[in-house]
Amino acid sequence: MSSQQTPPTPGEPPRKPPPRSAGTAAAPAAAQDGDGLQAGLKNRHLSMIAIGGVIGAGLFVGSKAGIADAGPGILLSYALAGLLVVLVMRMLGEMAAADPASGSFSTYADRALGRWAGFTIGWLYWFFWAVVLAVEATAAADILEGWIPAVDQWVWALLVMLVLTGTNLISVGSYGEFEFWFAGIKVVAIVAFIVVGMVAFVGLPPADSAAGLSHLTGEGGFLPNGPGAILSGMLLVVFSFMGSEIVTLAAAESPNPVAAVRKAVNSVIWRIGLFYIGSMFVIVALLPWDSKAIAADGPYVAVLDTLDIPYAGTVMDVVVLTAVLSCLNSGLYTASRMAFSLGERGDAPASFGRTNKRGVPTAAILASVAFGFVAVFFNYIAKDTVFEFLLNSSGAVALFVWLVICASQLRMRRRIEREAPERLTVRMWLYPYLTWATIGLIVFVIGYMFTDGDGRTQMILSLAVAAGVLITSLVKDRLGRGKATAGQPLGGAAEVPSRSPADAG
Repeated sequence: MSSQQTPPTPGEPPRKPPPRSAGTAAAPAAAQDGDGLQAGLKNRHLSMIAIGGVIGAGLFVGSKAGIADAGPGILLSYALAGLLVVLVMRMLGEMAAADPASGSFSTYADRALGRWAGFTIGWLYWFFWAVVLAVEATAAADILEGWIPAVDQWVWALLVMLVLTGTNLISVGSYGEFEFWFAGIKVVAIVAFIVVGMVAFVGLPPADSAAGLSHLTGEGGFLPNGPGAILSGMLLVVFSFMGSEIVTLAAAESPNPVAAVRKAVNSVIWRIGLFYIGSMFVIVALLPWDSKAIAADGPYVAVLDTLDIPYAGTVMDVVVLTAVLSCLNSGLYTASRMAFSLGERGDAPASFGRTNKRGVPTAAILASVAFGFVAVFFNYIAKDTVFEFLLNSSGAVALFVWLVICASQLRMRRRIEREAPERLTVRMWLYPYLTWATIGLIVFVIGYMFTDGDGRTQMILSLAVAAGVLITSLVKDRLGRGKATAGQPLGGAAEVPSRSPADAG
């Protein structure tokens, strides 16, 4: 692999030099003014981002619908969704450890599948998180208004957006510090819930007697609504795992991205097993799945009330608010870094790909939060029309992202083995068979969504938006404003030194 760029072929638009992604082998540890992202995230930041990244507000507020649909079988729904995420994260970890990049899977799709793929999935991912900003700001405002009703909800939404925007604008380290404590609170809350629940499960105080497995087999059995409910339950919970991949973007702004990615990928199994399946087991083991308390108050509050934990509702409000603020904080960070990567590659306004002297992509952050503010505005004036469209049209983006990660890994793995095999410090298990099996599972879930009323709406609108973004990409390239990058050497031809004999000459 030559260290120089090959000249463009006749008729091809002039090529922009490949971008420097933070965390690559050639990247400096700290960026200068306008020179790119800085390695400002510490190991403890990344550890908590990885651990807390899988604990979204959906675990606390979205699990109620899943339990109502699948009963105790929700354990299998979470296990199936968790398995899918573990496999996708393994593939993403393989690519991220071999070639850390601020755009993560969007950059890998660009290099492995072509510019159209990186452009499309990058903008769809940005769109998803920009909508999430509005959702989480509204959720936080709803909780805060309940505590202090004298302040209007829209004021709370504006306030939390401004505070976390300021946090992200200060430095990446500021984002990391806030996320460290947000994630820490979530982890402590979930672990405490599981410990108290398991103590009660075996019959120790605060429980009067051991619960046993009666609630798992009674009230209609383990699958009261039939085996099909496992899949419908999976549709309700699978999107709560979105966010697991954030650590691969954040790792690019750390001193040792390869080690951070490896650690995050290797720990994803126990994180999902403990936080999701562990907490769900406590709920369905201690309470009947069709308990009125679960339907009225939510599963976590219902369990705490059953165990006579004082102020259970207030405690869970604090935990949910923390989870919401964490998601808002990470959502703004993630959207801005994807916009930054798109700008660096020439797939977004050039200003998005520039940073200030602290290594902060100011324009990318402001553009992302501006969209979030607009979405919040529509939530108040057109909740049932415009805002509902935004929610539904971003609803299936997670599946598109995971599918593109799989397709990219299929091609990238062969290139890494050929060009730089020593970079394969994380390997996808049973390649390529498990990759193809994962693709099959994702396609199956996409197909199943068409049989579900709400899922069908989300899939159709998400596909329509994806088609619009793809057409934009193709038209943009046809007009000569970009270049195709499929087959570009790992890390960009100009930034990766020769490492293997195949690269010589």
